[in-house]
Amino acid sequence: MRVFVTGATGFVGSAVVQELLGAGHEVLGLARSDAGAAALAAAEVEVHRGSLEDLDSLRSGAAATDGVIHTAFNHDFSKFAENCEAERRAIEALGDGLEGSGKPVVITSGVALVAPGRLATEDDAAVPHPAFPRHVEEAANRLVARGIYASLVRLSPSVHGAGDHGFVPILIGIARENSVAAYVGDGLNRWPGVHRLDAARLYRLALEKGEAGARYHGVGEEGVPFRDIAEVIGRHLNVPVVSKTAEEAAGHFGWFARFAGIDCPASNQRTRDLLGWEPREAGLLEDIRDAGYFGS
Repeated sequence: MRVFVTGATGFVGSAVVQELLGAGHEVLGLARSDAGAAALAAAEVEVHRGSLEDLDSLRSGAAATDGVIHTAFNHDFSKFAENCEAERRAIEALGDGLEGSGKPVVITSGVALVAPGRLATEDDAAVPHPAFPRHVEEAANRLVARGIYASLVRLSPSVHGAGDHGFVPILIGIARENSVAAYVGDGLNRWPGVHRLDAARLYRLALEKGEAGARYHGVGEEGVPFRDIAEVIGRHLNVPVVSKTAEEAAGHFGWFARFAGIDCPASNQRTRDLLGWEPREAGLLEDIRDAGYFGS
């Protein structure tokens, strides 16, 4: 297949690109900058100039290929609501390019807010959250209603591995700044994790074998206690590991407090059964210790 990948130079998207190439697919990668275009060209990927805001570029990229994997998102949390709206429009534009073709599109979502406090499964529909305006699954459902062959990969809160610049590095930075690694309450709230290479294989399988309207869980581990993550960080930084009350969490974690306290275990059993996907890379705690998160 010839596959259009958004976010092709990102942490997850670049792994997806390499997974597709390794499986014999061709890739058309979205690039919004000269540096991104150069990186794709160096990886022997065909470059498609555009961005999430350039809707015509998304329509034409989708129309020119046999399928789409959408991993792009602007992670500037100071403009989170704006970025969520831009993503919604981008998903609609990808659908415009695919409408009537029967070609698949795999869209990135997350497991964190699917069923907080209990084990989320692929059968659980996402419930809109008033404080979280990223309604990816609603956008994907609208594509399916238009007859577009759309499915979802729900990623863990922590997609980890060498080069990670997501939640774990944010936690390490907060611990360095405050000279303490913290968790909320008893710290037993659980975070699923998945290695980026395992996630990349899942995207490929969802593209090749997925069903319209299906939800797949990019979960390598059902839930790692947040306290365990804090303890690994504290040991490496040689700083105390302490509990913060819910009221204290905002002062310590800042905007990240809403994520630090969430309990969001998730199952991957149905995904494994349907796609034959088996996570095989390092787990979250092992990866934090060994993947260069703390520098040399």
